[in-house]
Amino acid sequence: MNTKEKIIFVLLTCIALVATIALAATISFTFSPGSTQPHRSLKITIRPLSKLHRPVVILVSSDGFRFGYQFKTPTPNIHRLIDNGTEAITGLIPVFPTLTFPNHYSIATGLYPTFHGIVNNDFIDPSTGDVFNQGSFEPKWWLGEPIWETVVNQGLRAATFFWPGSEVHKSSWTCSLNYCRQYNGSIPFEERVDTVLQYLDLPHDEMPVFMTLYFGDPDRQGHQVGPDDPAITEAVARVDSMIGRLIQGLEKRGVFEDATIIMVGDHGMVGTCDKKLIFIDDLAPWIQILETWIRTYSPLLSIRPLAGVSPSDVVAKMMEGLRSGKVDYGMKLTVYLKEDLPSQFHYGASDRITPIVGIVEECYKVMQKTPIKEECGGAHGYDNTLFSMRSIFIGRGPQFSKGRKVPSFENIDIQCDYIDSKDTRSF
Repeated sequence: MNTKEKIIFVLLTCIALVATIALAATISFTFSPGSTQPHRSLKITIRPLSKLHRPVVILVSSDGFRFGYQFKTPTPNIHRLIDNGTEAITGLIPVFPTLTFPNHYSIATGLYPTFHGIVNNDFIDPSTGDVFNQGSFEPKWWLGEPIWETVVNQGLRAATFFWPGSEVHKSSWTCSLNYCRQYNGSIPFEERVDTVLQYLDLPHDEMPVFMTLYFGDPDRQGHQVGPDDPAITEAVARVDSMIGRLIQGLEKRGVFEDATIIMVGDHGMVGTCDKKLIFIDDLAPWIQILETWIRTYSPLLSIRPLAGVSPSDVVAKMMEGLRSGKVDYGMKLTVYLKEDLPSQFHYGASDRITPIVGIVEECYKVMQKTPIKEECGGAHGYDNTLFSMRSIFIGRGPQFSKGRKVPSFENIDIQCDYIDSKDTRSF
């Protein structure tokens, strides 16, 4: 393995937790301008490859896979990865807000949403009035450098079978047809797995060194029925069977011991019910909050008042009402100027974030007014320090210790931005 390939391998697999694993080469973490995170160093021991010509990493995401789901039903394939690899023993900590697009892009870039730009699943750029949604692929929205871009910038190949941001053309990454898929939730999970495996049948100079694989379950079922319904158990079992399909395909090709599999989720899930609702219209005696001011209601309340309306006055009047004892569940919602948000959220330094942000407690929801019908289901997007918002991290491959349990860590630490193709140090 030449120096460049070794550096790429380290790039693809370095995580803060590996500092606890037995190691041999020192590398430095670096972060994009504006990040306040310190430089760190870690060492990594790379087991020699037996068949592959260069390291290969497959990053698998199971959307909404709350930590603990792996114990809901027999998951022999996921546990095979756990038993033979490294696991965050009490789960992977998401970034705030605990939503799909911000967290997937944080995993890909190693940055908090404030710095990579995807601050919500839906938001507005106040300088232009342009709206971001889950179909927005213009590069202007997607800041930072996702790992697939880093890989191709080094002259190697990457492939993505779905991942938020992977459709975006940035630098050398053009989401070429043979190595990138536009999101289509109707494509069967089996086809996704088989396509990733087929990349391993390519000549070694055409084979991607980094691949993503995305499953939309059990998030879909979680929103419909909450985290404790039998439908979740079925969804988890199905995801486990797809991990088994991936493992079997790698074994058939004789590369299971060489390939690195990193399995993650983006966030957890909690049950919600209309009996735990806070209504914006109930604040009318103190202040009228127009629907046109609100971008998102729950679990992240995002408010951008009209020009000329003081955000400070809005926050003060809302908090007066919420703490008056006259608004049902008012104590469960706290409203902040974005610059006053608790520092633990690392959220507020972007113009894309609304001037006013409301944080609602676990399981509660915010709505404008009383709904027509009552429903119960599931949600995420809450405080990222809540245990219910945690997901999973499992790493299995040449550089991961067998049976290793490591403390929980934030998902931004899965990716490290260190790479220098001119580096001549010995790895």
